[in-house]
Amino acid sequence: MLAKTVLSLGLWLQFAVGQNTPERGPQPPISNSEGDLLFLLDSSGSVSYYEFSRVKEFMWDLVQPFTFGPKDVQTSIIHISTMPTMEFPFNRYLSSGTLQQAIRDTQQLMGDTNTGKALSYAKELFFSDEAGARPDVPKVLVWVTDGFSTDDISEPMQLLKDMGVTVFIVSTGRGNYLELSAAASQPPEKHLHFVDVDDLPIITKELRDAILDVIRANRLHAGDITSSSFRLMWPKLLSQETGYYTLEYAPIDDLAMKRTKQVSGAHTSLTLSNLAPETTYEVVLIPESNVHYFSPQTTRVTTLAEEISPAQVLISESGPHSFHVSWAPMLDSVIGYQILYGPLPGNSVKLLEVDDKHNSTVVENLAPNTTYLVTVTAIYKSGKEKSLSAKACTQEEGSKVRHLRFEDMGPNALKASWDSADGKVLGYRVRCRRQTGPSSVISVSPQIHSVLLTDLASGTTNKVCVKPMYKNQPGKGLCRMVYMQPATEAQAYKHRQRP
Repeated sequence: MLAKTVLSLGLWLQFAVGQNTPERGPQPPISNSEGDLLFLLDSSGSVSYYEFSRVKEFMWDLVQPFTFGPKDVQTSIIHISTMPTMEFPFNRYLSSGTLQQAIRDTQQLMGDTNTGKALSYAKELFFSDEAGARPDVPKVLVWVTDGFSTDDISEPMQLLKDMGVTVFIVSTGRGNYLELSAAASQPPEKHLHFVDVDDLPIITKELRDAILDVIRANRLHAGDITSSSFRLMWPKLLSQETGYYTLEYAPIDDLAMKRTKQVSGAHTSLTLSNLAPETTYEVVLIPESNVHYFSPQTTRVTTLAEEISPAQVLISESGPHSFHVSWAPMLDSVIGYQILYGPLPGNSVKLLEVDDKHNSTVVENLAPNTTYLVTVTAIYKSGKEKSLSAKACTQEEGSKVRHLRFEDMGPNALKASWDSADGKVLGYRVRCRRQTGPSSVISVSPQIHSVLLTDLASGTTNKVCVKPMYKNQPGKGLCRMVYMQPATEAQAYKHRQRP
């Protein structure tokens, strides 16, 4: 018993730690999927009305993004009760709106938890024309249970799996881990979930993605979609010896621009490139076999909006003779970057080249206290170029204040003094951040190298910073922490440099 409890807890912790915040609201539509999805819904008296309602919400959240139809996803529900009951056949509701309403209208039947009988009934429905099931499409069973069954499930569940049905189990109760892990498809880490009924949204995306792995396996679909390319994937229908594949693709608003590619029967994927951004393409996969006839498969894929690089340029770590330039984003479609820089005003321009693996560089050997125009140009594989400019300012040489010191000027007051900074200083800015009371900023002319600071409460530590001001930008500031001794102690002060 202890081993079962530890295994169950371990699986729950594994899923709980690895999940993100539950998804909420409408999800992006999912197409290019085909399969019969059957929910085995515990409708017995062992489930409360509240739990039954939450499970119905979970079922709709799970399937809401799917596209429904005779060539897409079809869904049905079987009630687990004293006798199994089909709520509706696979082919009745072929739109999101009608299916959502049908799930909402589903009523709990109560009765016994005869899951074994429901599984035997499911085996008949999955392959029944009367129930709207389709031959040669993936079959997926999602069993939502509180963990109890009054009859045996092992034999009918194994028959389902032997017939190619992929079984996912969601236990909202204290189910037997060993029994449920044997019932679910393998591996159990992917097909079995233990979760409280109030936490069902946590597993929605993970379970949906696992279902998609099954129902997309036998259909042409696309992945790795960018603004100029996408990767097509399809099931293995041929071999090197039995034939080849022809792929035809064209923008849906200009089918006359159709292009064709051929690959050997050993392939199950192909990347199409040099495509237009934000364009929907119709793609047809034609298996050309010398043994069997295979129907063509079609899909539609929309490329993403074109990304532009650089979209931003950042100047940082400016010194008297250098500064750091970085840009974003980095794109696979870029083969390199050029950085042009020169002083303003002026006509002198220099060039730096950076490869496509880096998005930053240091510009050196610059004049101090000078404004530069920096232009970053991305060179695309297509031959196009995109540029973005920014201004950068070097600092004055020796532009740091030196030797900041303090002198006691009586209760709650200090005199701050400093040595002058180098270069053409336009003035100094003194900032005092008081531990208690408001901060203050004092600006003085370049000839003044001291200020009086007042309203410094005894027993407080205050931060004083002095920064030289230059034409293009401030110089480096010098800061000190100064402690005001309580009035009962010796009238003195202590100061220490900021760590």
